[in-house]
Amino acid sequence: MFTTRPELAGTYGMVASTHWLASATGMAVLEDGGNAFDAAVAAGFVLQVVEPHLNGPGGQVPALFVTARDRTPRVLCGQGVSPAAATPAHFASLGLDLIPGSGLLAATVPGAWDAWLLLLRDHGTKSLRDVLGYAISYAWNGVPVIGRITETIDTVADLFANHWPTSARLWLPDGEAPAPGSLHRNRTLARTWQRLLGEAESVPGREAQIDAARNAWSRGFVAEAIDAFSRTAFRDDSGRDHAGLLTADDLAGWEASYEDAVLTDFGTWSLAKCGAWTQGPVLAQQLRLLEGFHDQLSYVNGVPTARTVHLATECAKLAFADREAWYGDTDVPLDWLLSWDYAAQRRRLVGEEASGELRPGGTGAQLPKILAETRGRTTGSGALGEPTVGPQGQVRGDTVHIDVVDASGNMVSATPSGGWLQSSPTIPELGFCLDSRAQMFWLEEGLPNSLAPRKRPRITLSPSMALRDGEPVIAFGTPGGDQQDQWQLCFWLAHTIGGLNLQESIDAPAWHSTAFPSSFYPRAWTPKELVIESRIGAAALDDLRERGHDVVDAGPWALGRLSAVSRDPASGLLHAAANARGMQGYAVGR
Repeated sequence: MFTTRPELAGTYGMVASTHWLASATGMAVLEDGGNAFDAAVAAGFVLQVVEPHLNGPGGQVPALFVTARDRTPRVLCGQGVSPAAATPAHFASLGLDLIPGSGLLAATVPGAWDAWLLLLRDHGTKSLRDVLGYAISYAWNGVPVIGRITETIDTVADLFANHWPTSARLWLPDGEAPAPGSLHRNRTLARTWQRLLGEAESVPGREAQIDAARNAWSRGFVAEAIDAFSRTAFRDDSGRDHAGLLTADDLAGWEASYEDAVLTDFGTWSLAKCGAWTQGPVLAQQLRLLEGFHDQLSYVNGVPTARTVHLATECAKLAFADREAWYGDTDVPLDWLLSWDYAAQRRRLVGEEASGELRPGGTGAQLPKILAETRGRTTGSGALGEPTVGPQGQVRGDTVHIDVVDASGNMVSATPSGGWLQSSPTIPELGFCLDSRAQMFWLEEGLPNSLAPRKRPRITLSPSMALRDGEPVIAFGTPGGDQQDQWQLCFWLAHTIGGLNLQESIDAPAWHSTAFPSSFYPRAWTPKELVIESRIGAAALDDLRERGHDVVDAGPWALGRLSAVSRDPASGLLHAAANARGMQGYAVGR
């Protein structure tokens, strides 16, 4: 963990992310006089190059941020909507009861480009060329391939070779995945970004240039290429070939935007999350439920007790059941779901033994009928801290994360995702593929998260910000799909209950439940399954088994990819921490 004082010469801020090159990029921007927003945008684009199996230009990015002048957390919405032609009736006509997890049918409007540029225009100081140049350089000159990229490509190699030839040309040079440690170049993507820069710099003025680049994406050559490519049918994980639904009009009709954050108080602490079009408020629901068990939660020598894990897991089951019944891009009764009275009612359902039921609360709560069929479906080992990728490109879990704070107090927490290399075929003119986020909709009508045209799916992406006595002090988050707000709960409890610092809280043993439906195709869930790191100790694992949990030993260092930055408003002291698991996350500052 890094610590620094802003009054010292040479101090600019802190950056923590899931990849060392992204963190180094963010730090370089800070050292060049940029602020936290400039650094986050530059690092965000680099993440699209260095972790292409986890996010890409065709993906999305929700973020939380505060500025040095306005300490009220705000949300950047970079999640695009479903195509105008995306209806349950269309999928029914194709004989589908779930939206495939790969291929073109699952695409939503790409949101990352417009969102990053909106944030840069309104809160950054650098030009687009200044922040995009790092990613262009890495795409053109190459980046070292990490092992997970090779493993992901190997898993989908047959799909690429037999059905997605444009992806094979990019990711299977000479018929094989690039070896770990080798350099991989994506010069088509570099040229796409250079062309967007050319469009931007055809007009004078920093803000006008950024808007010109946004327009070139959503109403120019990028939208035209996406429209044309989407009309071709490609194999998806339904086992059949389908064309996409996304059109140039869909891209032209959407822009990134800002929203109020959901702010929930827990004594001197407060938690800021994105709205219920994400799963974000489920972390606040878990914490509200656990308030009633505060005296029973404890850490011993940095390790949670079995009682703590049991209570947290049972509260997670209740909160995530409410996610399935209530959350979506619609009017969600969050005031009620996050209220003390509702939590007190729900808390009475927590017993001494593990529950095997999916129990949403409230009158009118409705779960998708198909869940009876998806219970117990096989989607790969729950012990994986990285995404499970099937041979047809389906993914359970995903994503990257970045946190930045500067000496002035600007702070950003962003969780980019989607458009990963295995989500759909590469668009040859652009060098990237579309996302598959629409798989998170239900095709059953009448649910909060039912598919409808021009609607956001209820996504798993969930950046976080913590406030102390009303002042923003920590930005944090993790990749991990449905596990994001469970691993962040582990971090929160370790820090606020266990008294551990940021790095110790990230390093503390983590756990998660799979006892509620996955947000990823084929929407599996396994009642009573509890995945936990073995460092909690054999006695605690036995205790949890005796309580009825189906314990999956994940190994000592397997779960979560958290990062965090913090700022003490009284002293100005800055901190940053990153995940040691996988030896890839990186925190840096001065």
